[in-house]
This record gives sequence, structure tokens and C-alpha cells, in this order.
Amino acid sequence: MHVKHTYSSRVSSQRKPDSASSTSVVAKRKRPLEEVLTTASSNVPTIPPLKRQRKLSVGSTASKKKQKAPLSSSSLTQLHFSIDKSTLRTCPLCNLSYTKGAPEDESLHRTHCVRVQRGMEWGKEEERESSKIGVVEVASQVKVGKSGKRGRIISCPVDCSGKIGSKISALLQTINLSLSSPALRQECIRNCKIYMFLLPQTSANPGSSSLGSSREKIVGCVVAQRISSAMAIAEEEVKVNDDADNGDKENLGRGGHLVMVDSGTGLFCHPEPLRTPMGVPRLFVPSTYRRQGIASALLDAAAANFIHGCPLDPRKGQVAFTQPTGDGKALMVRWGGGGARIYEE
Repeated sequence: MHVKHTYSSRVSSQRKPDSASSTSVVAKRKRPLEEVLTTASSNVPTIPPLKRQRKLSVGSTASKKKQKAPLSSSSLTQLHFSIDKSTLRTCPLCNLSYTKGAPEDESLHRTHCVRVQRGMEWGKEEERESSKIGVVEVASQVKVGKSGKRGRIISCPVDCSGKIGSKISALLQTINLSLSSPALRQECIRNCKIYMFLLPQTSANPGSSSLGSSREKIVGCVVAQRISSAMAIAEEEVKVNDDADNGDKENLGRGGHLVMVDSGTGLFCHPEPLRTPMGVPRLFVPSTYRRQGIASALLDAAAANFIHGCPLDPRKGQVAFTQPTGDGKALMVRWGGGGARIYEE
């Protein structure tokens, strides 16, 4: 009995600490949630109130005041700045407007400016293809102005292929850009011939011959097309009031029935269509070679060779032009002797 008692007391004495430890664990588990959260939050660093307010107060009063603040005159000037207007340039030599600082625009301007002033080159590659695509020399030893230089005039279809076709396409693009004219329609191109004035380029070596090199320069061209009718130009210029209506402008003149071609130059035509075999939609001479008789020589060659075996006389109204510029009108009147006509392209 004594042993048993001792054993039981030992057991009971051993179980008491376990009971106490279990009680402490339970007590720890039953701590209030508020105390746990308070203890946990005490270890987290707090954000200063000012920074928290700046970060979270999107619609605060300070922000609204900043948004509603009026713009100053200096800020309005900066907002009004336009990069397109500030960098837009117009070349005084070729009259082309381009954006300064844009690589594509500047490259286009450099190429166009050189072509407008000096023309395009005609080299061995083009000459080698001449016989294959039907290039014909219609005039040779044509004198240029008072310089004593002489060139030749060649003719070929506008829609030819190869290197010559690429050269003609680039030439027409330069002409259209210079004259602010639209591109020729495909049905028009199929019925067109181009006449080009080629001038030999002298070599830089002083001991060389007059021809110097085999390269030539395209110093002028005329595009001629087959047309059916055109309008005769009114003999007298009609002065038009700028305040007049368009309907009144189109019905002026002695007969009271004239078609306005260009009010700025006073160019009017009679509306009756007259049979005309040849039209000139494009005529161009680089600025360096103007006033040397190149345009007149090209028109003479086109009128004499456009229809095989049938030379045309502009004084009889057999040649017509599209709406000309101021210089083009002076050339048309002088070369055509007053008989040239106007047609719609």
C-alpha cells in the first residue's frame, strides 16, 4: 500500500506541472484579439501624416487650387508654339516649301532644287537603251542662246520602260512639283510623247575637246499628247472685278459668253470646241537655261514631228496648251502668234 501510495503521489506530482503548463498555453491562446493586434501594430513603422496626406489626397484642396490656377502669359506663349510653322521654309531658288530638320524633306529639297536649276543628266546607260525603246533624234546642232553651245532634241514615248522610263518619271515628278500640277493620268500618258533638249557637258580639263565627256544634260522638255478639240483664246483681255460672282466672271466679253481660264492674267476663251490635233500638257526649262530659245526649239520640234508627215502650225490653231502660268502664257502667245488654243487636261 505504501508503495502504491508513493507511486500515485509521484504520478500526481508529475501531472500537476503538465496541468499548469496546459493551463498557461490555453491562457495564451485565449488572449484578446485587440491585444494581439495592438502588439503586432506596435512593431510596424508608422507613415508621417503629412506624407500620407500628400499621397492619398488626390482631390485635396491644394490640388484643386493648383488645377484652377490661371495660366500666365509666358505659359500661353509656350503652349502656342508650333514646330511646323517654326521650321517651315520656302526655297527662293526652286520655290519649294519643306520642313527644316526633317531628313526626308531636306533630301527631297536638295534633289529637287538641283534639278530645277540645272536639269537632269543623260548618260551612257540611257544612250545605250535608246535604240531598244524607240528613242528618235528629231533635231541636231540646235543653237542655245548667244553662248555658241549646240545641243540635240530627242523624242520617245512617255510610258517607255527601263532606265529611260525611270528617268522620265523622275523628270515629270520634278515638273509637277515645280508647277504645282497633278500627275498626268494613265490614259493621257499612253497618248503622249516627250521631247527633251540634251546639251553636252564640257569637261573640267582645259585641254579636252568641246564635248569633253559623253554625258549630257536635260535642259528642257515638252510633253505632247493627241487631243480632239480645244478653245480659241479671246483676242482682248478682259478685266475682272474681284468682287464679282463666279457666274459673272464666266460670262464676260464682247459676246457675253467667254470661259474664264485665269482671272489673274485676264485669260479668257470662247467656249466653242474647235478641232485641234495636238496638246501640250507640260513644258519645262530649268531656271539656269531659260531665255535662251530652248522652249521655242522644243515646241518647233514637237509641232513638226508629233504626227508623222504632217507638220502642225500653231498660228492656224493646230496646237493647244493647258492652263499656263504667267511665263507660260507669254511663251504661248509669242510662239503661237496669237493662234494657240487652250484645252482642258
